[in-house]
Amino acid sequence: DLFVEFPNGSRIKIYGADNPDALRGQYLDGVILDEFADMRPDVWDEICLPMLSDFAGWAIFIGTPKGVNRFSELYDRATGADWFRALFDVYSTDALDPDEIETQKANQSDAGFRQEFLCDFTAANENTLIPITLATEARGKHLRAEQYEFAAKIIGVDVARYGDDRTVIFKRQGLASFEPIVLRGADSMTVAARVAHEAQGWSADAVFVDGSGGYGAGVIDRLRQIGMSVIEVQFGGKPTDPRFANKRTEMFWSVKEWLESGGAIPPTEGLVQELSAPQYTLDNAKGLLALEPKDEIKKRVGASPDLADALALTFAHPVLPKVGGSRRDQSARIQRKAYDPVARR
Repeated sequence: DLFVEFPNGSRIKIYGADNPDALRGQYLDGVILDEFADMRPDVWDEICLPMLSDFAGWAIFIGTPKGVNRFSELYDRATGADWFRALFDVYSTDALDPDEIETQKANQSDAGFRQEFLCDFTAANENTLIPITLATEARGKHLRAEQYEFAAKIIGVDVARYGDDRTVIFKRQGLASFEPIVLRGADSMTVAARVAHEAQGWSADAVFVDGSGGYGAGVIDRLRQIGMSVIEVQFGGKPTDPRFANKRTEMFWSVKEWLESGGAIPPTEGLVQELSAPQYTLDNAKGLLALEPKDEIKKRVGASPDLADALALTFAHPVLPKVGGSRRDQSARIQRKAYDPVARR
């Protein structure tokens, strides 16, 4: 029956994560989630957490890192007084003979060894488009004003689709990106008003709005109605570069190039994980680079990558700053090409 009962009536019981619904209707004083990286995010978010909340219970998460997922997100957040976290790699546990460790190291890829034996969350999967190390290095990076102030001011708007998705407004100027604005449960009129306010107050050179599936149509229509020039972007639309399967893949590739050239992102919670979550394939008829669908990422990570998508929208098309023809302006354009990978394409 997979349980042990003690003389005082307490029980320790084992459940399989493949059938988490079997837990429903019970109460828990505590839960240990073993190999949490392999579990569906809703095992914790929708089932175990509510059951523990009723009785102020405790939880322990155990597992081997497997790239960016709900496990890596929880570990990254576990820095407050209510949490304890620990990492035990193969060298600190003495679980294996040193010769065996060297054999494993010689026979595995560097990323595989770091993940399995060093418990390294940053060891990217081979098909991860943006390595988590690259995104981590960019988080909170300080830039001098002369590295970005000459560049175009661009806003990307990812409109919430349904449920717990968020509408995100992201600003970027050259190598610098700024703290995103996150709206929850906002209707089209509210979102449009906030976008207009940000674009006008910042003197934005371009505003790109996600129109995929028609979710952003109301926002786009309202902005155009009040006289704003906005550009609709379809994530599944045709890319400019024929190497990519769709526009979304092309935009994320530009984000990767931008980070490699020194781009900086704000220390927004979850942004690094969202940028590093999408995986790519070449498994299609034309051999084009294709990014993992947004819904698949949400199933694996437990949240929609709205922050990353909004940042990616700022790379939809090259944008020139609103400048004249003076020598100073020409110098600014030359500098912009040196710092902005999109401008060089």
